[in-house]
Amino acid sequence: MDKANAQMQMNECAGQEDARVDAAMNKVYQQLLATAGKDQNAVAKIKAAERAWVAYRDAYIEAMYPAKDKATQYGSIYPMDVALLRAKLTQRHIADLQELMKQQ
Repeated sequence: MDKANAQMQMNECAGQEDARVDAAMNKVYQQLLATAGKDQNAVAKIKAAERAWVAYRDAYIEAMYPAKDKATQYGSIYPMDVALLRAKLTQRHIADLQELMKQQ
């Protein structure tokens, strides 16, 4: 396997991990909303917190990789790094959502 194929495979694996963790987070988020149930005030606040977290996650990733031309600045490893960072942040967020569920 040449270097380019190896990098593509690593990027793909990282993307799959990101997708797996994101799906797990969405499942916990839906469970949290279901737990909040008919309390529309709680549901609205949970949704607002989730939107804020997504904005934070995206801003954090941009702060970690601030270059305008990311491909030139960070190279072919950039997609893998971002996918793994997004998965790491999402994994932490799952714990936060689970903590919220305990409060409901």
